[in-house]
Amino acid sequence: MVVLPPVRRASRLNSAYAVPGGGSGAPILGCMARITGSWLSGPSADSGGPATPEFPGEHLGLPRTGAGSLAGMGRRIAALFVDWMISLGIAALIVRSGSASSLTLLVWFVIGIGAVTLFGFTPGQYFLRLRTVRIDAPARVGFVRALARQVLLLFVVPALFTDADGRGMHDRATGTALVHSR
Repeated sequence: MVVLPPVRRASRLNSAYAVPGGGSGAPILGCMARITGSWLSGPSADSGGPATPEFPGEHLGLPRTGAGSLAGMGRRIAALFVDWMISLGIAALIVRSGSASSLTLLVWFVIGIGAVTLFGFTPGQYFLRLRTVRIDAPARVGFVRALARQVLLLFVVPALFTDADGRGMHDRATGTALVHSR
């Protein structure tokens, strides 16, 4: 049988502080704050390298400007808009009358996978001088990565959140980046 020391209250004013075994030990709430503060506060300032890069793509080894530098959010959205308008036009030609909303999504999905797999860019990315590249190897994006990237883009939300380098979460998950082509 284990016998625990009695818990006494330190004083009437400090009734929230239980002091095991009497005496003036550290308050429980203060102890919890110290314990959780060690992991809730994040890494310390002297964690090695800089926490944020000087420019987008620095951690990936990409240049600051010019060909190969990461594309900004405005150009990414503009390329997506151009791709959507092209898909809307193709869907309207197929349907001719009525609503083509789900067909537009399907056309956009297929164009995105096919164009990125074959050429490394969608039509909208081409017009805005952007290109989808792998960041782990100097190779084409490939069908599987293009498919995964397009599936994640269907949900829109991953593209809205970016990491410290400025890549969307869909690009980070697939190991790709949208860069300037020229």
